[in-house]
Amino acid sequence: MSDQDETGAPESWDLLDDKLLTACRVWDLRARRYRHPNKGTEGEFYYIDSRDWVIVIARTRAGELILVRQFRWGIDALSWEFPGGIIDAGEDPVAAGLRELREETGYVAQSGRLIGHCHPNPAILNNVCHIVFADNVELHVDGTEWDEHEEMEIRVVAEAEVFEWAKECKIGHALALTGLLYYQMLKL
Repeated sequence: MSDQDETGAPESWDLLDDKLLTACRVWDLRARRYRHPNKGTEGEFYYIDSRDWVIVIARTRAGELILVRQFRWGIDALSWEFPGGIIDAGEDPVAAGLRELREETGYVAQSGRLIGHCHPNPAILNNVCHIVFADNVELHVDGTEWDEHEEMEIRVVAEAEVFEWAKECKIGHALALTGLLYYQMLKL
């Protein structure tokens, strides 16, 4: 008996149980028990239950992109990436992106638009990352509003240089690279 349906796709497993293991400030660690629909094999799988995220590809009138560099605890190092963060409950992804852009960089945009989305790591995360494009951003006089644990270097970088940084792995954040892909597909 095949473990795939008639199209050749693997079968979706049956969810038997879902339980909270640890509640954290910005996400929960949970465990799900699944059973394969044909083989009957079962297993417990761990995942992070997280709110959705947003990143912003922000372009100035001169055609430069706004990048931030901040310390990331997961890699124990500084990381170049695009501004972004967690979307508040009930918040529109575009509004969240423009809010995060202002809070993290001090840059503002009159409007933005959703240009893509992805599942950051569907093996262990259940959320979506939305990619927002904001054009003609300008520096706002009020500055930044960082969270308690945020500290960032903000840099305005020529578009061609940003793509070079990506090629050289100076930008290694997977979501920033995904954002660049969606931005490149805009062909603006």
